[in-house]
Amino acid sequence: MRVRLPYAYAPATARLLAELLGAAFDPAFVAVVEGGRAENAALLEQRFDYIFFTGSVAVGKLVMEKAAASLTPVTLELGGKSPCVVTADCDIPLAAARLVFGKFLNCGQTCVAPDYVLVDRRVQDRLVAEIGRQITAMFGENPLKNPDYGHIVNKKHFDRLLGLMAWDKVVLGGQFCEAALQIAPTVLNNVTGDDALMAQEIFGPLLPILPYDTLEAAEEFIRRREKPLALYLFSNDRAVQQRFLHFVPFGGGCINDTVVHLATSHMGFGGVGHSGMGSYHGKRSFDTFSHEKSILKKAGWLDLPLRYQPYTRVKSVLIRMFLR
Repeated sequence: MRVRLPYAYAPATARLLAELLGAAFDPAFVAVVEGGRAENAALLEQRFDYIFFTGSVAVGKLVMEKAAASLTPVTLELGGKSPCVVTADCDIPLAAARLVFGKFLNCGQTCVAPDYVLVDRRVQDRLVAEIGRQITAMFGENPLKNPDYGHIVNKKHFDRLLGLMAWDKVVLGGQFCEAALQIAPTVLNNVTGDDALMAQEIFGPLLPILPYDTLEAAEEFIRRREKPLALYLFSNDRAVQQRFLHFVPFGGGCINDTVVHLATSHMGFGGVGHSGMGSYHGKRSFDTFSHEKSILKKAGWLDLPLRYQPYTRVKSVLIRMFLR
């Protein structure tokens, strides 16, 4: 039986999932449990064959702790601060367009949204200006009036995001509407690692820009932090591409794009370290929920006596001959 507990902060979506899955499957095979923390806690006290969890690092640790009591295997797809590195040699307009798409998709409320941008200081001003042009091109002069622009999932997270806003560093956007729980696409320039919005996963439409002077500094900035779920690199230099692929740990990502590595069913998707464990998508999803039984079936007509005691010198010589 599969039990699915949807996100409590999106009750309408949870109800829709319950209706769709209830219409398609017998509840003995697939069940949807609607609710919040109490239902979560009750489910974690049950003994399952496998637990798959998508959510925050803090809750992921709790899930793993509860699963450990019954040695239940888990797949955890968590989050983290996924960096986007922009080098001086890349196509700046293309990088800005794809960065704006990936960051502000669902108002930044995706687990693989670019959380912050590390940009070569030499092209920082060009990138910021181009990001502004792309935001206007995609969402209009006033994104809050755009009927296709979304909102923050609830008041709690709306207030959290406003609390992270370093207003003195806002160079684009910053408008918000409390009644609609909307925050316009916002760019904050010259952010540092000590700013509040660098201390937690943003999960919203706030984009911090951090300049770097050397690739070594950018690489070290990422490596000093917990391993991210995704990393995005904009560079046309193959040596730089290989450097980040080989020496910077992260779950998955893109070169010269953002987010779309999720769209293929031919690759596994998952995190590493604090961003999760395990992999899924495509056949990997089937493998994740499957157990391969290793079976050796032997005939009875031949039974070599070499494996049985007593172990004599002759048997030892024969075994060594077979192993050559």
